[in-house]
Amino acid sequence: MRDHLNDLTAFMVVARERSFTRAAAQLGLSQSRLSQTIRNLEDRLGVRLLTRTTRSVKPTEAGEHLLRTIGPRLEEIETELSALHTFGAKPSGTVRISTTESAAAAALWPTLQKVLPDYPDIRVEIIIDYGLTDIVASGIDAGVRPGEMVAQDMIAVPIGPDLRMAVVGSPEYFAVYKPPKAPQDLTAHCCINLRLPTYGGLYAWEFEKNGHDLRVRVDGQLVVGTAAASLTAALAGLGLAYLPEDAVREHLQSGKLVRVLDDWCEPFSGYHLYYPSRRHQSAAFSILIDALRYRR
Repeated sequence: MRDHLNDLTAFMVVARERSFTRAAAQLGLSQSRLSQTIRNLEDRLGVRLLTRTTRSVKPTEAGEHLLRTIGPRLEEIETELSALHTFGAKPSGTVRISTTESAAAAALWPTLQKVLPDYPDIRVEIIIDYGLTDIVASGIDAGVRPGEMVAQDMIAVPIGPDLRMAVVGSPEYFAVYKPPKAPQDLTAHCCINLRLPTYGGLYAWEFEKNGHDLRVRVDGQLVVGTAAASLTAALAGLGLAYLPEDAVREHLQSGKLVRVLDDWCEPFSGYHLYYPSRRHQSAAFSILIDALRYRR
């Protein structure tokens, strides 16, 4: 069983690196031994996992399936094994996490306020960033984004339930403007635009209903750079805002905001903590991963 796990781990590294040379260096093996390990695994499974040419290595359809289904489970096992090092040791150090304001509020703060008091030597640096910064190049330990926005070569750990967006406006706004019945009606409304570094231009509002996707370019008097500013403007009656449901829930419950186009805002993959594949994680990082992991 252990040999199977080692061979699967070797396959994962080769498939992600798309190179036997880089994978062998990462695993601490010779290229010939690594190549033989992959051949033995393919023989046992009875299927070709990698397509090899003189210039490249890439997973076959079967290899992609194995990478997609087994890969996350192996990474979870490795993370849990790394967490065992925390027993008998005093976890310490700084963990830097890149995230947005909404994600931090919904997925990080509730857990951190429970965990950090138990580990006084662990420090967490929260970096608010809407630009999908390269965390590896920037020396950041992890990032938080919706699952569909995480690159395939990253390990992604779910840290929250599925998300929904919400189109909201104040009662004062709807005293003047008739609520939209369909996304196309937004072109006749004053909408609060969001300009994010990720997209360069103004963010198009995305809708889905019964398998039909729709993107609407809205217009209005205000353009802001953060979700928090968009929420403030909506509460002030300056227009409609398009925000994560969890960011506006309390204002909907209090009646300060009114939601429209609810049936066009279907759930999508929730927040994930993502980070590059590494052989070893610090005790502090392992503790945070385990604490943040979303358990249904």
